[in-house]
Amino acid sequence: MAVARLVAARAPLLSPAAVAAAHRSPPALLRLAFAPLPARRLAVPLRVAVGEPEPEEDARRAVAERAARKQSERRTYLVAAVMSSLGITSMAAAAVYYRFAWQMEGSGEIPVTEMFGTFALSVGAAVGMEFWARWAHRALWHASLWHMHESHHRPRDGPFELNDVFAITNAVPAMSLLAYGFFTRGLVPGLCFGAGLGITLFGMAYMFVHDGLVHRRFPVGPIANVPYFRRVAAAHQIHHMDKFEGVPYGLFLGPKELEEVGGIEELEKEIKRRIKRKETLDAIQ
Repeated sequence: MAVARLVAARAPLLSPAAVAAAHRSPPALLRLAFAPLPARRLAVPLRVAVGEPEPEEDARRAVAERAARKQSERRTYLVAAVMSSLGITSMAAAAVYYRFAWQMEGSGEIPVTEMFGTFALSVGAAVGMEFWARWAHRALWHASLWHMHESHHRPRDGPFELNDVFAITNAVPAMSLLAYGFFTRGLVPGLCFGAGLGITLFGMAYMFVHDGLVHRRFPVGPIANVPYFRRVAAAHQIHHMDKFEGVPYGLFLGPKELEEVGGIEELEKEIKRRIKRKETLDAIQ
């Protein structure tokens, strides 16, 4: 009884309102047990936490954008190459036909000597352009004109490059010779016409092999499977590697130049690398 009185004395009586309030609010211990945990900082990059793309996604997007841009550039250059080739081919064929038809008007005689000289010089000019291009490539483009040709040895940003100006400069004498030979009669004008025709044919072949096959600026179809053109493409790729002091400087006779400087082994390795790369790209596509 004494103990009960002591406990009652220490514990003050609570009013009914206080009791009701105590029932309404949970005990402090309970509040502590069910209190929300303090926010913890997660070891997650901020860009992931706020919903931004991950670095891998950025890289994939950049690769996809670059591939789309390259595809667009190849399409643009392909249209330009096809249109110019069709235009030049049709104009050259029409010019050859009308020139000799015009020569035969009135007399009806076939100018055999002039025709033979025209076609012989067209072949000779096409072959001679390979040696001219080799000399100009070494003595001019890699020397005093390097500030223009350098764009060809750097990654290209866009469908065209400053080096394309050289194609235009070669077209000027070809068009001049064709125009003079077309509008003038005689053996000499016929020879000039043939020379302009040969330069034009070489320029078209150079564009498809060099720009299309070697540097993949546009698709070339079955040309890529011709063994000789594979060697030409590999030889020119070695020129861009600068392993033999820039050799070869020519295009169609590039493998022969490499043979002269002892680069056949490297040429064979590059051919195998290009074949393997093409097979990989075909598998992906």
